[in-house]
Amino acid sequence: QVQLVESGGGLVQAGGSMRLSCAASGSMFGLNAMGWYRQAPGKQRELVAIIVSGGGTNYGESVKGRFTISRDNAKNTVYLQMNNLQPADTAVYYCNVNVAFREPYWGQGTQVTVSS
Repeated sequence: QVQLVESGGGLVQAGGSMRLSCAASGSMFGLNAMGWYRQAPGKQRELVAIIVSGGGTNYGESVKGRFTISRDNAKNTVYLQMNNLQPADTAVYYCNVNVAFREPYWGQGTQVTVSS
């Protein structure tokens, strides 16, 4: 089993910045991609950013150039630096971790609210 602990989130004004963290613990052998998804009210969950164990990244179109994902493999932690936040970024953000031969693990979610 893998446990995910998310931190960060909260309320910020438009144009501001925020950093999310997600620390994974437990049975981590075969850990591969780590990432973030988000879900706004009435919308489907969407990819924000993902980073694989080798460091390659992929971003959702709406966050490219504003958000940066990184990971600390020694700490099994993934970070999401969010800059120039906009009201459209308001959502619950979920950490996602992929381990070989297992179903993906999801965090409990953290609310990010951007006021105009």
